[in-house]
Amino acid sequence: MDLAELNKVATAMVTPGKGILAADESGGTIKKRFAAIGVESTETNRRDYRELLFRSAKAMHDRISGVILFDETIRQKSEDGTPLVKLIEQAGSIPGIKVDKGAKPLAFAPGETVTEGLDGLRERLVEYRDLGAKFCKWRAVIDIGPGIPSYDAINSNAHALARYAALCQEENLVPIVEPEVLMDGDHTIGRCEEVTEFVLKTVFQELYYARVKLEGMVLKPNMVLPGAKSPAQVPDDEIARTTLRVLKACVPSAVPGIAFLSGGQSDVEATARLDAMNRLGGVPWHLTFSYGRALQHAPQVAWAGKPENEPAAQTAFSHRAEMNGLATLGKWTPDLEKKAA
Repeated sequence: MDLAELNKVATAMVTPGKGILAADESGGTIKKRFAAIGVESTETNRRDYRELLFRSAKAMHDRISGVILFDETIRQKSEDGTPLVKLIEQAGSIPGIKVDKGAKPLAFAPGETVTEGLDGLRERLVEYRDLGAKFCKWRAVIDIGPGIPSYDAINSNAHALARYAALCQEENLVPIVEPEVLMDGDHTIGRCEEVTEFVLKTVFQELYYARVKLEGMVLKPNMVLPGAKSPAQVPDDEIARTTLRVLKACVPSAVPGIAFLSGGQSDVEATARLDAMNRLGGVPWHLTFSYGRALQHAPQVAWAGKPENEPAAQTAFSHRAEMNGLATLGKWTPDLEKKAA
């Protein structure tokens, strides 16, 4: 393991003013998103769509530090034969890869899951590194509901995250550690705070046991907010304060940066809340974004599967990337948001 190189990559991934594009949707997820815009999910359509994002030169160069790819995408070539990984590198961005195999039902834990994919991971990491990946991502899913999450679910997922992260660092790949407490449900922000703190403290304990070097990783957590169905919604500044309070209590300062997931928030909500946190400041880490839908919804709608719409889709993507880049600096405003995308 080359810790200096891992730290260099991790630090670059959380460069102020930039963030990570999560373009690692599984086949099922992208099929649903394409269906919503009337596009068939073929390999060619998936490639064309992702290629138009990676060829959005200004957004990629100025605002996107890294791109998380899916297994299919890291192997694909553009229409002119250029590997998609090369397009990302030419834009000055860092290619990465999702390596987990998805959340599966946890035994004797109704309604809870554990993320699988550790079997054969070491060998897959070697292949992905050879294909150009510099970092990886593994997502654990923690749901809040009556009687859950259980300690077993939290502990099982934290242990798997730590084993994954150690294997990544062994192969000189930066692990993105993503423990996501879902925003589904009707729980309060207080309940989300309680669960998120439990999850993060357990994750960092397991990372320590697995000898993971914190200087060579990036954390990708949820923001602390009420459930989407909760009647007790709160303002953005309360979400920002609560989230930072939890992070300060749980995340060691050795971690170079925190790249938040959007987790079902609207485009503007995800941007505004990231901006609110960076305006509060006073934290030892760079706070940035690792958004999927919150970066891609607008360009997908603008594209709608039509080649002639690609410039409009790239403009929409560039606008969202610009807004989120400004949010990492605490310089986003609603007025900027209203400018024509």
